[in-house]
Amino acid sequence: MMKCTRCGFDNPYDVHYCRQCGAPLETETSQDGGQQAGPQPNSSYDTAPPRYQYRQGQWNPPPPPYYAPPNYPPYVEIISSSSRWVALILCIFLGGLGVHRFYVGKIGTGIIYLLTGGVFGIGWLVDIIMIACGSFTDSAGAPLKQ
Repeated sequence: MMKCTRCGFDNPYDVHYCRQCGAPLETETSQDGGQQAGPQPNSSYDTAPPRYQYRQGQWNPPPPPYYAPPNYPPYVEIISSSSRWVALILCIFLGGLGVHRFYVGKIGTGIIYLLTGGVFGIGWLVDIIMIACGSFTDSAGAPLKQ
């Protein structure tokens, strides 16, 4: 048996790498200067592939290299070009006609407000509250600027 100089594990003479830690084993020399007699490895299993380690009874590849995540640009909040105060004034005075919806780019719902009188006044009231609270968005989903 050959003792590993790195971990102290007893390895058979026919291996070149420690079966415990994967370190290369130094062959012991006999007193006459020749290498110690013993069976030579007879299969590729007894010799480690480059950079492999012997763990849990088999040759395991080294762990993959660590790849850092890509550097994404910092998060930037998109703000609408439409003003919140202009939308609020338009909604209060012309909300039944849907003018505030046309102003922020919501053309489809602007036409519905125009034909139904602000969805019978209920949609008009909801829009006034949403614009005043700051949760009203433009057609792209961006919040209105202050």
